[in-house]
Amino acid sequence: MAMTRAQFRENGNLICDGYLLKDLAVGGVQWLERNKEQVNQLNVFPVPDGDTGTNMLLTMRGAFGQIADIEEPHVGRLSKAFADGALRHARGNSGVILSQIWAGVARALDGHELLDASSVADACVSAVDWAYRAVEKPVEGTILTVSRDIKDAVVQKTEKQHDLVSILKTMVFAGRSSLRRTPDMLPLLKKAGVVDSGGQGLVFILEGMLRALCGKDISLVDVAVPILGQQAETWQEALVPEDEEGYGYDVQFLMHGRDMDVAKVRTDINAMGWSTLVVGDSNLIKVHVHVHNPAEPLNYAISSGADIDDVVVENMHRQYEQYVQARADREGDVLTETEGVGVITVATGKGMKRLFAQELGAAYVITGGQTMNPSTGDFLAAIDKIPNNDIILLPNNKNVLLSARQAAEQEQHKQVRVVPSATVPQGIAAMFEYVNAANMEPPATLDDTTEMMTETLSQVVTGEITRATRDVEIDGLEVRAGQFIGLIDDVLKVAGNDLTQVARDLLRMADASRFERVTLYYGEGIGESDARAMVAILADSFPDLEFEVISGGQPLYPYIISIE
Repeated sequence: MAMTRAQFRENGNLICDGYLLKDLAVGGVQWLERNKEQVNQLNVFPVPDGDTGTNMLLTMRGAFGQIADIEEPHVGRLSKAFADGALRHARGNSGVILSQIWAGVARALDGHELLDASSVADACVSAVDWAYRAVEKPVEGTILTVSRDIKDAVVQKTEKQHDLVSILKTMVFAGRSSLRRTPDMLPLLKKAGVVDSGGQGLVFILEGMLRALCGKDISLVDVAVPILGQQAETWQEALVPEDEEGYGYDVQFLMHGRDMDVAKVRTDINAMGWSTLVVGDSNLIKVHVHVHNPAEPLNYAISSGADIDDVVVENMHRQYEQYVQARADREGDVLTETEGVGVITVATGKGMKRLFAQELGAAYVITGGQTMNPSTGDFLAAIDKIPNNDIILLPNNKNVLLSARQAAEQEQHKQVRVVPSATVPQGIAAMFEYVNAANMEPPATLDDTTEMMTETLSQVVTGEITRATRDVEIDGLEVRAGQFIGLIDDVLKVAGNDLTQVARDLLRMADASRFERVTLYYGEGIGESDARAMVAILADSFPDLEFEVISGGQPLYPYIISIE
């Protein structure tokens, strides 16, 4: 039978070669990348080794980088290269476990030219075995449990079904089902009200593979990650370290050498700390361990004669303290009793949430925005929490709009409308109109209020100032990583090293002089005195404008500017 780059069938059952397997890997990487931040948001653990979604994505990118430039029809050889890349680029607990899942897959597929139902089942069994062996003390309710439940479902499925599409669907459905059960196995998840982040990342990878196999466009689907209601103790109590010395350090590195004994290294490293993951072979070993003294495992590796590189040392207790403070600042999806039409909006930062809830009367403020896009499920949960039957969703971010619309379409018991605010200033302007509608005699109807709020969106110009994360050139504007950049209605317009100059240029390019009022919402790291000093300088350049300063507390953006 001739090999092809496309999927093909034998006896009616779909099987594939290395070419198609590579396409599936692409789908898994792309789908995880699209949903990485949703995985990161599930990181309730104070020692997340960075962010789970980011770590898993870096691992998957590294794995794919190993096969990106090769054309390999042989499934076994392609799997081995992919697994080698995953090991070298594994990050954090989740990334290392993921790398061992691929190592197990590669071991099972060694010598296999094609992938069929039987080899998929063998690969799942081997993957789970390798993943569990990599962890000194396996914890249930994690990615390990999800992978095991997937394996069990596949083994059972292949007894009667041999079509690859059906089997991959089984893997996805089993993974989702297992994921929903993780809080019942791991009390910390239940206390924090989330599912396991590593398990969610694995499910996303499999979903991406399934979508690639079925030829679906990954860019068109919005995904809702299951978030549970907080239960039992408070999350603050759940995160207090049991060890009086705190959470210690996360240490990761590669050991290069000859004739190294992986089992001995694993035993020795485990005696130094906890959360030990030591995997590899006699020539290359990946070490991951949590310790109170990071010098101990590093000195051990060097004194053993190995060369070390790719060293990562992270202060997990500092991460814990920063996480607790950041979550305390973010927490408080604010519920306020309102009559008539209730507004559910999205904001982040103490000042912003206080403004929407306490001063403008939003019934519910979902914590979110840039880098924390609420899902359709978040909106549906908020709709369920407020008693109002007439509801308006105010997303305040173009990347949240689709989720809001899907929630409105899915809600079956209440009347829900969406005001398509793309920025926070637009949302604030819409809320002022909401107040006017509520104060009418009689109060405006749901549809009239929606129309009034929507009409005011076009009357606001939004300016945002943040820092560039990378070098880029857009429409002739050269930007360097770390520079301040100014956006006008989500379009990059100005860049520079001086914050005040960027703000001045932004107002000039927005033609602010033809408006009446400018409001500066200052964010994290900016004090009120700094903001007022900024206004004093801007007022000299725009003497006809009325300026106002409000504390927003938003992350990432020193200033969000409303021009009206």
